[in-house]
Amino acid sequence: MAASSTGRGLVENWKCLLACTLVSMSPFQYGIDFGAIGGLQAMKGFLMVFGNPDPTTPIGYNISPGRQQLISSLMTLGAFVSSSSAGVFAAYLGRRQCLWLASLLCIVSNVIMMTTTNLAGLYAGRLLIGLANGWYMTFSQLYIQESTPARYRGLMISVFQCWTSLGSLVGTVIDNATADIPNRNSYLIPLGTIYIVPVLMSIGLFFIPESPRWLALMERDELALKSLTWMRPRGDGVQEELDEIRAAIAAEKDVKKDASFMDVWRDPVDRRRTLLAVAAISIQAASGAMFIIAYGTYFFLMAGITDAFRMSCILTAIGVIAIIANSCVISKIGRRRVFLMVGMSICGISQFIIAAVYRGDPRGAATGKVLVGFTVIYIAGYNGMVATYAWLSGGEIPSQRLRSYTFGLASAVGFAGAWLATFTAPYFINPEALNWGPEYGWIWGPSCFVTVIWIYFFLPEIKNRTLEEIDEMFEVKPPLPARKFRKYVCTGHRTGGGGEEKVVIEQKEKEEKKDGAVMTENIKAGR
Repeated sequence: MAASSTGRGLVENWKCLLACTLVSMSPFQYGIDFGAIGGLQAMKGFLMVFGNPDPTTPIGYNISPGRQQLISSLMTLGAFVSSSSAGVFAAYLGRRQCLWLASLLCIVSNVIMMTTTNLAGLYAGRLLIGLANGWYMTFSQLYIQESTPARYRGLMISVFQCWTSLGSLVGTVIDNATADIPNRNSYLIPLGTIYIVPVLMSIGLFFIPESPRWLALMERDELALKSLTWMRPRGDGVQEELDEIRAAIAAEKDVKKDASFMDVWRDPVDRRRTLLAVAAISIQAASGAMFIIAYGTYFFLMAGITDAFRMSCILTAIGVIAIIANSCVISKIGRRRVFLMVGMSICGISQFIIAAVYRGDPRGAATGKVLVGFTVIYIAGYNGMVATYAWLSGGEIPSQRLRSYTFGLASAVGFAGAWLATFTAPYFINPEALNWGPEYGWIWGPSCFVTVIWIYFFLPEIKNRTLEEIDEMFEVKPPLPARKFRKYVCTGHRTGGGGEEKVVIEQKEKEEKKDGAVMTENIKAGR
């Protein structure tokens, strides 16, 4: 397999990694949204405008579960809609163009949220920023998956996830700094930070090339070669790598001429890859992370924990540290068992303990310490072991021809899961509804362990494989079981593998034996 650049170090691949780092800034918006919006709902200045007086709460104001649901969940609903449309837009627009559109939409939505004092205006802004975030999250990862050398793909997705946590950290830190301002500035200042990344990224996108695989898929071979030459060290092995990309795409097109949304279900191989990608990304929602991320500050406040904003800042900072630690080992350790299974087990156990301790003594001082401690453990497990690998696995699995459709669908289902979690959480944790508070963990603990079982039996290990090698492994006949992906040796032939590979080898051996026999006969005959 060609990939001479993959054998070089970080320094030699600096241009490609720099381009992917720029694109990986996209989820900063997603992270800052959750970090900031979660805090706004526990902020007096915000609740004076969009909430209602409530003398029974620590700050004298509260917000109804219905409003809380819409404010938090409309963003994820918008992300669901836009990521669902990724395949359609990708048929006409490149990854960079879609990221530019996302930046424009993000700025427009934030203008609406900052200028309105009307709930309808706030809801509209939340939906629009969700549309922007869906494109950000989908097209940035497509760019990274399609441009990065195989050995660094995990690292760059880890960097991508780091921006999500960094955004959450910035949002919670700014919330903590402005929480005591008794007017609209308390939430306008955090919202103002949303402008930073769209502007910086929109400028930076002018200086990097389009995804070479998308260009090859669109049959723009000259531009694909130019893009790949820019990204690889001194252009080494570029033509060979491009030939492999084109061969993989051509092999798919020979069997399946066109690409459409329905194609992700028609062929058994494509259907398997689609279901795996959808399930892999849905691991994030199954972990119950949206409960902690979207409502962390509110959750601490209503549980009677003093200095809830500062606790949320510490929690998010630990999440960033976990992601950074993750990036140091992501290319060396398998995603399937070591990280996803262990990480989800940590998440499940933490949720059970939080729920059980709170049920025993809801307002005890020791209970507060346990809640904070195991929430920290949860976030370390989620950010360090689950979040990155869920997106990475979901992005590596789709085929070349259907990547935009499959990954867009998988992202959409992931956002739908996040929307469902954020939409239903207020019913469980809000004092005006069921008032479960931290006992909401009884719902998500079992979900984590069911997911662990699914990972063990169905999710393949494809660490450090090129996208073309992954295509080959899924095309093997008979189908390769998930447990055999890790040790499978690729031949570089799309028709090879399994029984077919054996037939090819046996045929070659027969021909060699026949040639040897003919040569022996000629020698004996004196010819």
